[in-house]
Amino acid sequence: MSRPVIACLGAGRMGRGIAHAFAYAGHEVRLIDSRPREQAAYGRLADEAAAEVRATLQLIAEIVGFDAAAIDSIMQRIAVAPHSAAHAALENVRYVFEAVPETEAAKREALAFIHTHAAADAIVASTTSTFLSTHLSALSGRPARFLNAHWLNPAFLVPLIELSPASETDRATVDEFKALLTSIGKVPVECAASPGYIVPRIQALAMNEAARLVEEGVASAEDIDKAVKYGFGFRFAVLGLLEFIDWGGGDILYYASRYLAKAMNDKRFEAPQIVQDNMAAGRNGLREGRGFFDYSSMDVAAYRRTRLAEFWRMLEGADLARPPVL
Repeated sequence: MSRPVIACLGAGRMGRGIAHAFAYAGHEVRLIDSRPREQAAYGRLADEAAAEVRATLQLIAEIVGFDAAAIDSIMQRIAVAPHSAAHAALENVRYVFEAVPETEAAKREALAFIHTHAAADAIVASTTSTFLSTHLSALSGRPARFLNAHWLNPAFLVPLIELSPASETDRATVDEFKALLTSIGKVPVECAASPGYIVPRIQALAMNEAARLVEEGVASAEDIDKAVKYGFGFRFAVLGLLEFIDWGGGDILYYASRYLAKAMNDKRFEAPQIVQDNMAAGRNGLREGRGFFDYSSMDVAAYRRTRLAEFWRMLEGADLARPPVL
């Protein structure tokens, strides 16, 4: 099966993670140095990039038990090219990632460079975690075939990739890019051009609140993280946040939020307007058949069984599943 060649301008940590993910899935990958270097410095970069990808492949082989003899074949799919050879490295490449440092000057230069050297119909994706696609699109030279693709580290492991198209991005471009990522086992989601995307915005609040708990002396760092791993994280590895609101009831969230906001004297705990609107409309979740999701045509009993089975598998994975005491 012929798979498209993938190129990435930037051979740092993100570029290496992308190379690992695509080469592991059978693609040829061309990592391109994002700036001109003396030959010796380029050689060190290329060696470091190859060594890091090989080390992570070796680690995964040890963890999951795939045959480490396959690593050499995977590594043969990855080539590191100097900046001066970018035109040749980008020849006939359909998908190009930009993975340079998070400064506007670096992004501007990299996107202009890609536009000059890549094929006219190539799709370009920035891996930025801070710049909005609506800003970078204008710098790309090809707004209809440009979008942001935010990978979460470690990129070779985390399935999620947050895609953020600009208003000029063709719908066909987004759909094609989603299909590419899905084909290598990733889980793409789409979001508007908004600061923090989805995950960084949610996790910033959660991480800051965890730090406040330590600051206020509520619990030790060890117990807070244990609570996150075996409570918060355990639940939300099976149920999404909005699905969990529906599972328990949006009205429960509203009253719990009202209590916290009053007890803490802090409006940041108040429920957003959408929760109040759902309550007023009788959309509190599973028990009413509608919430953030529509359960009206669902076999709710079967759905609950499926989710509880997933929870049990989580317990087994954590070596916490126990048979009943007889």
